[in-house]
Amino acid sequence: MAARILHRLRHALGGEGGREEREHGGSEAEDCPESSELEDDTEGLSTRLSGTLSFTSHEEEDEEEEGAGEELGEQPQPTGAAAGAEDGECGGGSLLTRQLQELWRRSRGSLAPQRLLFEVTSASVVSERSSKYVLYTIYLIRSGRFDKAPAIITRRYSDFERLNHRLRYRFSCDMAGVAFPRKRLRRNFTAETIAKRSRAFEQFLSHLHSIAEIRRSPEFLEFFFLQDLRAAQRLTCTGMYREALATWANAYRLQDRLGVCGSGRFLLTLAGLAVCHQELDQLGEAHGCCEQALELLEAQGSHPLLGPFLQAHIHLAWKVGKDKRRSEARLQDLQEAGPPLQQQPTLKECLIKEPLE
Repeated sequence: MAARILHRLRHALGGEGGREEREHGGSEAEDCPESSELEDDTEGLSTRLSGTLSFTSHEEEDEEEEGAGEELGEQPQPTGAAAGAEDGECGGGSLLTRQLQELWRRSRGSLAPQRLLFEVTSASVVSERSSKYVLYTIYLIRSGRFDKAPAIITRRYSDFERLNHRLRYRFSCDMAGVAFPRKRLRRNFTAETIAKRSRAFEQFLSHLHSIAEIRRSPEFLEFFFLQDLRAAQRLTCTGMYREALATWANAYRLQDRLGVCGSGRFLLTLAGLAVCHQELDQLGEAHGCCEQALELLEAQGSHPLLGPFLQAHIHLAWKVGKDKRRSEARLQDLQEAGPPLQQQPTLKECLIKEPLE
């Protein structure tokens, strides 16, 4: 509207409005960003957020194709007052506001669905007395979410090779299309080889994670967190609770990212966290770990860790001033159906005796 009034004033005062408009026909359009430029920015944002190194399952690919179709399609044609503003001069701030609103709507719709990404963040050459190898550090990142504490693993080529052999033996058909970097007799420690292998390992893990049967298999899951569980158990047995706590916590995050928070390994991880927190006099955190474990055990009639978790929860609830009546009732029912309380091991005893093969 302001542009039209200015146009009439130019005609009234100097009669030069038409000549200026012919000589500088595109000047006013430059004040208003083209919608195509906004779409390009949106596409770049979507690409950065969705990642480039992971494969997705068939269901996720279908969702992404639908989202991409919306992003690449033509913009809805404006009608009414909006059409009139675009046919003439740009409608000032109102048109720009509409374009920004459209950009926001389209960018929200074009974001990729949340999935797990695998990123090699560093690689270092390790030299020992009898061997030399490259150690790769890999972050597990949930797309579309910000993780305050990362889930991290460090693996060497032989670890990936062992996983590849185990999976090909069990899932020969599913693994037929999965690529794995071959061994090299020379130039294994050059920057170029390490960079290529880093990307190949990212794609290898992402491809495996996109196959449902492999993603849920013990071979794939234990590749990520079994080493941490063994190390944390060993540190706990030797009384190095602070170091053990950090290792248990990383194993917790790894299982959380991989979506296996209801397994026996996860309950053992919660037991390790509860024991270490309690030994470090962090009673509130220990109580929270016990509560989480008891929620997972709610649907199970019996479990070797149920009694020890109930005992630990009752003791910690008394220490921190929380309600313990429900746990006392559950423990009473458990004792009536099983061995007496004196014969049940403590949570720490269960943790130390648990075999991690």
